[in-house]
Amino acid sequence: MRITFHGAARTVTGSLHELQVAGKRVLLDCGLYQGRRAEADRINRNFAFPARDVDAVLLSHAHIDHSGNLPQLVKQGFRGPIYSSAATADLCNWMLRDSAYLQEKDAEFINKRKHRRKALLDTDENHAVEPLYTMLDAEATLPLFHPVEMHRPEEIAPGLRFETYEAGHILGSNSIHIVHAENGKRTSLVFSGDIGRPDLPIIRDPEAPPPADYLIVESTYGGRLHHPIDQVKGKLAEIVNRTAQAGGKLIVPSFAVGRTQQLVLLLHELMKEQKIPELQVFVDSPLAVNATEVFREHIDLYDAETRTFLMEGEDPFGFQRLRYVREAAESKAINDLRYPHIVISASGMCEAGRILHHLRNGVGDPRNTLLIVGFMAEHTLGRKLLEGEREVNIFGEPVTVRAHVAKLNEMSGHADQNELLTWMRPMVGSLKKVFLVHGEPAQMEALKTRIEGEHGLEVVIPQRGDSYLLP
Repeated sequence: MRITFHGAARTVTGSLHELQVAGKRVLLDCGLYQGRRAEADRINRNFAFPARDVDAVLLSHAHIDHSGNLPQLVKQGFRGPIYSSAATADLCNWMLRDSAYLQEKDAEFINKRKHRRKALLDTDENHAVEPLYTMLDAEATLPLFHPVEMHRPEEIAPGLRFETYEAGHILGSNSIHIVHAENGKRTSLVFSGDIGRPDLPIIRDPEAPPPADYLIVESTYGGRLHHPIDQVKGKLAEIVNRTAQAGGKLIVPSFAVGRTQQLVLLLHELMKEQKIPELQVFVDSPLAVNATEVFREHIDLYDAETRTFLMEGEDPFGFQRLRYVREAAESKAINDLRYPHIVISASGMCEAGRILHHLRNGVGDPRNTLLIVGFMAEHTLGRKLLEGEREVNIFGEPVTVRAHVAKLNEMSGHADQNELLTWMRPMVGSLKKVFLVHGEPAQMEALKTRIEGEHGLEVVIPQRGDSYLLP
């Protein structure tokens, strides 16, 4: 068994790991790398292996940094099965189409700008930008999904099987336990995917897979400790009330899948408990609207609290003051409202989508609040806003930031350092080596120090392209 790390290596984006075992080439995730435009385009277009030689993909969950480059893989010749949970397959049905649409629109916008520049400045810009992949590529990807049941072993090839476990990150997210047995020898590997926090709204808590020889584990917050999650409602109520009293609006960049649905449920509960005023809430993201429908179809994956909410006749994702927005004209009209309200919009890192329009129209008003509820990768607009930059570029134009910027750490969908250590503890006795992925270097080093100090295990932080034989 050999593992090679092609993505999420010393960064939190573009999850992609190649497993060569039993004569097969299997990918663990195939995510879109997000960051500086030129670098991201180069990485996403160029795999370090022939796509047609990949036999299967094991997909941990639907987030674009884990699934978003599957259409490129198919475009280059991959035709094997994509193993995932049923919920992940249903979410990817919308997310990959949405990603392809954005790729096409992004290329169209850049080409129009190049054409205008050439006409105005007589520059030689004849090279047209091609989208990373198209809607047709996304459509060709969807039939390859092969849904698997959690806790039910699935065979990839003779002697090579895997089994999935609840990761507690988003709906349908899994950790994956892989076993190769040949000639009386058995080697096992766990790929964590993204590990969630216990007691997150809606989804079930993460569970630890069985013992294994090797572990690949995410480390997004490997050096940090989150605030207790039971504080989230009180803090959210405080932010909403302060903004409403100032006469402003609350703008929330949110991942369309997972975080948006959790926010909607929390706002529903707070209004029902009369802890915040009954403000109009807009979910302004066609993808979030479609993803919410997938959530409605998979109530078997809800935690006990949300199932109780349902049994009492309440809709977790629907209440009187909530409005889902699909049409662009309606989205634009929200910016004309002059009374306090809440806008939840994608993308979560403020890099694309309708959130950019709301930010351009809202961050210059000191009455407004920008609420950060998730991780913001380096070089993204969301990270710049979070770090307090007073002037940012939106649609290529400088915008002065006067709005209050707040962060709700409690809403993180990623386990913190202590939660990661608790999750992996049942595996510690069997592990020979631990690989840290999906984290920035400082977070990885902090988690490495804790694991080595407490358990005496060998911990490796691979770079892109590093390859290891797992005997």
